[in-house]
Amino acid sequence: MRQEKKERNVGGSWRPFLKLMLDTKPSKWLLGIAIGLSVISTVVGLAVPLLTKNVVDSFSITDISTMQIIGLCLAFLGQAAASGVSIYLLNRVGQSVVASLRDRLWKKLLVLTVPYFDKHRTGDTVSRVINDTGIVKGLITENLTGFFNGLISIIGAVTILLFLDWKMTLLMLTAVPVSMLIFIPIGRKMTKISRELQDETAAFTTVLDQALSEIRLVKASNAEDYEYNNGKRSIGKLLALGIREGKLQAIIFPIVGLVMMGMLVLIIAYGGMRVSSGELSAGDLVAFILYLIQIVFPINQISQFFTQMQKAIGATERIIATLHSDEEPFRQGRPLLDARQPIVVEDVAFAYGEQDDVLRNIDFTLQPGTVTAIVGPSGGGKTTLFSLLERFYEPQQGTVRIGQEDIFELSLHDWRSKIGYVSQESPIIAGTIRDNLTYGTGRTITDEEIELAAKMAYADVFIDELPGRYETEVGERGIKLSGGQRQRIAIARAILRDPQILMLDEATSSLDSKSEIVVQRALDNLMVGRTTLVIAHRLSTVVDADQILFVEKGTITGRGTHEQLLQSHELYREFANQQLRLEKIS
Repeated sequence: MRQEKKERNVGGSWRPFLKLMLDTKPSKWLLGIAIGLSVISTVVGLAVPLLTKNVVDSFSITDISTMQIIGLCLAFLGQAAASGVSIYLLNRVGQSVVASLRDRLWKKLLVLTVPYFDKHRTGDTVSRVINDTGIVKGLITENLTGFFNGLISIIGAVTILLFLDWKMTLLMLTAVPVSMLIFIPIGRKMTKISRELQDETAAFTTVLDQALSEIRLVKASNAEDYEYNNGKRSIGKLLALGIREGKLQAIIFPIVGLVMMGMLVLIIAYGGMRVSSGELSAGDLVAFILYLIQIVFPINQISQFFTQMQKAIGATERIIATLHSDEEPFRQGRPLLDARQPIVVEDVAFAYGEQDDVLRNIDFTLQPGTVTAIVGPSGGGKTTLFSLLERFYEPQQGTVRIGQEDIFELSLHDWRSKIGYVSQESPIIAGTIRDNLTYGTGRTITDEEIELAAKMAYADVFIDELPGRYETEVGERGIKLSGGQRQRIAIARAILRDPQILMLDEATSSLDSKSEIVVQRALDNLMVGRTTLVIAHRLSTVVDADQILFVEKGTITGRGTHEQLLQSHELYREFANQQLRLEKIS
C-alpha cells in the first residue's frame, strides 16, 4: 500500500509506556535483585526506630546492652550496603533500557520515509532520541527506588505505628485526605507544565540545530540578531514555564513542610501528655517521631515519582509515535539482478501531501546505455521526478517499471544499489576524503580502486596536492573543499559504486567555467555504458543526449533530440538560444 499511515494515538495511559519498557527487554534478574535489595534496605530502616526505642527505654548507658549497640550498627551498615548496591543495579538497568531505546530509535530513523522528515523538524527528532529517552532513564534510575521504598516504608511504618499506639496513628492519618485534596490538583498542573517543557525544549533544540548547522549562512546574511531573537524567544518560553513550575513547587514543598511540622508538634504534644500519664514510654514516643519522618519523606518521593512518570509517559508518546511511523521496505520485495533494461515511466502523477499535482501524465522510456536529458524552467518538477525514481516518494497515479517489473515491488536495497546519484549540492560527510569516497559502498575498497576512481573523476589532481592526500579531513559538510572539488569527490564515489543507472541533478550548474570543464570530463567517463538521466541547464550536456524531455509545469511538453526540438518546440528553442548567448558571453 502506497498511502502513508497515520500516526497511532497512544493516549496518556501508562500501558504504552510499560509495554515500551518491556520491549527493551531489561534484565529481570538485575531489576529483581535491585528492587529486592531496596526492599531489604527499607525493611531494615523500619527496624531502626524499634531498636532506638529499646535504647531510649534503657534510660542509662549502663543499662544499654552490647547487643543493642551491635544491632543498631549492623542495621545502619546493612541498610547502607543494600541501598548502594540497589542504586547501582537500577542505574545499570536504566542505562541499558535507554541504550536499547536509543538503538531502536536510531535504527528506525534511518529507515523512515522521506515524507516523515518533510513533516518533522530535525531538532524535534534529535530531542526524541536524546531528551525524551533521558527522561525515561531518570524515572528508572532516580525515582523507581524512591517509589518502591516509599511505598514499603509508608505501609510498614503505619502498620508498626498501629501496634505501638493506634490512637496517635489515627490522629496522624487525618492529614492524608487533607494533603490529597491539595496535591492532586497541583499534581495535574505539574504534569501539564512538564509536558509543555518537553515540547518547548524540543523546539529550542530545533532552533539551535538550524542556526548552528547553517552558521555560515547566518554570518553571511548578517542574521545573528535574527537567530538570537529566535533563540531568545524559546529561552523566554522555557523561563516562563520553569517559573510556573517553580511556583507550584513553592506551594508543594512548604505545604509538605507545614504538614510535617504540624504533625510533629501534634505528636510531640499529644505523645508528651501520654508519656506523662504513663500510657506511653519515652522510647515509644521517639520511635513514633522517627516513623513519622519515615512516612513524610516517602510521600514526597512518591509524588516525585508520579510527576516524573507523567513526564516519561509524555516522552514515550512521542517515542512510540516515531517507532510506529511508516518505514521504507528496505529488504522487502523481489531482487533486481540486472538494471540494464528499459525503464518505463507511464502516466505518473504526484503531489506533496494535499498540494496540487507537481507532476501530471508523465510518460517516457529510458533505453539501456543511453543518455536522457531533462530540461525546462525552474519549478517544473524535474528534481521531483528524480525523487520518484530514487523511491524517496511514491506516485499517487501511474507506474514505473524496469523491464516488466514495477520498481516499487523490487527490493529497495537492490534498486538503490544499482543507482549512482550525483546532485547539484554534492553532499559531503565530516571525515576524510577516503571516508567520503567509500561512503555507502558496503564492501572493502582497495587503495588501487580508490586511486583509479579519483583519476577518472579528475579528483586526483587536487587530492595529490593535499598534505594528507586521501586522509585529509574535509570538515563539516566538506567546507574545506571547493564546489568543484566536492563535485569530483561525488563523481568518484559514484564510480566506486559502479552503478548501472546514473542520475545527474544539474551536477555542473554551480561551477565556474574551468571547474565545469574538468567535472564534465569526469561525468563523461562516468556515463559510459550506463543508463543516464540528467537534469541539465547547460547546452553542452543537452546537445549530445540521445533523448531530451522538456518539462514545464509538471508535464512533458516536448521530447526528441536537440535538432528535433529546435524545430518543433518554441520554448526549447528560446532555451537553446539563451544558452548560446550566455556561452558566447562567458
